[in-house]
Amino acid sequence: MKIVMIHGQNHEGSTCMAARELAGKVGGDTREFFLPRDFDQPCLGCYTCFKTDLTHCPHYQKLEPLVEAILEADLLILDSPVYVYHATGQMMSFLDHFGTWWIVHRPRPEMSDKQAVVISTAAGGGMKSTARDMADSLEMWGVRKVYRLGFGVQATKPEEIPARIKERIHRATDRVAGKIRENAGKTGYNGRAKKWFYLMRFAHKHFPPSEPDYGYWEKQGWHDRMRPWIC
Repeated sequence: MKIVMIHGQNHEGSTCMAARELAGKVGGDTREFFLPRDFDQPCLGCYTCFKTDLTHCPHYQKLEPLVEAILEADLLILDSPVYVYHATGQMMSFLDHFGTWWIVHRPRPEMSDKQAVVISTAAGGGMKSTARDMADSLEMWGVRKVYRLGFGVQATKPEEIPARIKERIHRATDRVAGKIRENAGKTGYNGRAKKWFYLMRFAHKHFPPSEPDYGYWEKQGWHDRMRPWIC
């Protein structure tokens, strides 16, 4: 299994520890990227990707290695510590670059055979909202199955995490790793993405076409019988 981990900050703290533990239990060829070390550009809001495509983004040269890794991966792991009840600015800035991949625009059929995990940790709270920040993009990309893990670690460093909480992390990563292995090889978009697909398909058929989205769907055959989750 090809695994890509994208860490929402540079240092290797509790969140990174949990992500690596999960990847190790799943097993496979693993690549890691750290933000902002491996990508540090904020979206400019220039609308270039929406008017053309992502490859025309002014940051694409730096973004391309991550794009290629994501498209080749079987499993995506995105992790972020909680910053003011949300994912880090670095993670959100990275995800901002993929607006055209959302199901309502020009989704990638490659997402139909992928699974993903979002992981968040905090000394106290905010894990759910932080996980949702990352899961929103993955689900709207069409990733077939997105798992969410959040841990209140009551510490600022991995070595300070209480033993009972470490045990909870071990059990949770065991459980999710088992589900990932069980679902490996299956295909299909998640339910949320499918719902939005049919809403947009209806809009395309009943309202004036918006380009280049309409043309992309037409070329893929999605206005007829083809679907992005059927490769």
